Amino acid sequence: MKTTVNIDFSDRIGKIRAMHAVGQPPFPHMSGDYMHYLTEAHIPYARLHDVGGLFGGFMYVDIPNIFRDFSADESDPASYDFGFTDELLKTMAQNNVKPIYRLGVTIENFFEIRAYRIFPPSDYAKWARICEHIIRHYNEGWADGFHFGIEYWEIWNEPEDGPGSGMWRGTDVEFFRLYEVASKHLKQCFGDAIKVGGYASCGLDGVFQDPAAFGLDGVAPRGETYRYYFVRYAEKFFQYIRSRGCPLDFFSWHCYINGDGNPAMHCRSVEDAALLAGAVDHILKQYGYDGAQRHLNEWNNAWQLEHRGTAYAAAQAAAMMLTMQNTKTDLLCYYDARIDESCFGGMFNPLNYTPLPVYYAFKAFGELYALGTQVRLSVDTPGVYALAAVGEDGEGAVMLANTGEDTTVTLTGGAFGALYLVDEQHDLSPVGKTEDGTFLLKKNRVALIRRTQTSG
Repeated sequence: MKTTVNIDFSDRIGKIRAMHAVGQPPFPHMSGDYMHYLTEAHIPYARLHDVGGLFGGFMYVDIPNIFRDFSADESDPASYDFGFTDELLKTMAQNNVKPIYRLGVTIENFFEIRAYRIFPPSDYAKWARICEHIIRHYNEGWADGFHFGIEYWEIWNEPEDGPGSGMWRGTDVEFFRLYEVASKHLKQCFGDAIKVGGYASCGLDGVFQDPAAFGLDGVAPRGETYRYYFVRYAEKFFQYIRSRGCPLDFFSWHCYINGDGNPAMHCRSVEDAALLAGAVDHILKQYGYDGAQRHLNEWNNAWQLEHRGTAYAAAQAAAMMLTMQNTKTDLLCYYDARIDESCFGGMFNPLNYTPLPVYYAFKAFGELYALGTQVRLSVDTPGVYALAAVGEDGEGAVMLANTGEDTTVTLTGGAFGALYLVDEQHDLSPVGKTEDGTFLLKKNRVALIRRTQTSG
């Protein structure tokens, strides 16, 4: 097979966005020794949800971990326990990784035995004031705090399932009301100094039941009736917040790709994810929130345990990042960058804490992110994904991912030099040069190629 990638380094078409942000930064046993991996990959953000394990380890981030007695005085610094979260955020700041702070609680996967923290707060206004003081602690120095300038503050996570949910045991309207009270209060307090959003939707792949209704003309319908529930929830959420004039600086949603085609498990390909980004865009425009940022802040497209540490997982992750750069999505957060035994923690080996191939795919994208500006290209082979970038000084690079068959790639549009590979044998390591832009790209392999021509 042959593949041609035509690149025009002189046609600068936009900013390389943070498609390689993560969730749950590597902070095992309160050790900051591994956060440098994010810095070295130019990963700018880490979302703080499910941090610390069950119930946030009873220590980190979650509102009940910081404000332990809801009957206490929320204006009194003594009512707050910032200790462990301070250590996490200081380590992140030292490594130039910005938090996306989820205001809420960690998922309770065993809620059917007993639920603890996933009920609506008894006083929404007080809950909002607690959030206010947490923000003041980390951004304004309140209570011996900091001036981190944290921008993104997300209200809750995946509230859709109601009584059947491990995230929210209230009704739909109860959550909508919580979002209304909290979002209005926080924007009144901080204005444009912060961005407030939510609600971290479980997933909107139910739009495939009626794709034309969500701007996906030409897409064949699928009978994913169960998943359509989450779409109806989104519509109700937007109807409510629009009617109440609620602020929404960013809308967050989730997408877990299941490659075996099981219709109950979200979408089935990176192309599906791009279609869902289009549906999100359609919904935001429909309800008057077109100016909101779009955050896909939980995703994983090779999350099964058998894929951990494989070249397949790296190529799939790279394909996702390269694809979503060409949508209107502002930010992606991979789930996740923890160092533990979770099947979702695809970046690091939980036994020896060393990076896995997925990490190096993110590091390759980080090279494009550091260059900063996307340039126009085209690729003529399905299953081969490509993206190129230049810096202000004309330095350039192109990244490819091959999820199909082995192919001989020819790059056009410049002179090329060092070739770096990612798979189970290569950790973004140089394997020589490709001065004529021609090289073999095997299946499930990621490549980064430096440009040597710096004019234009």
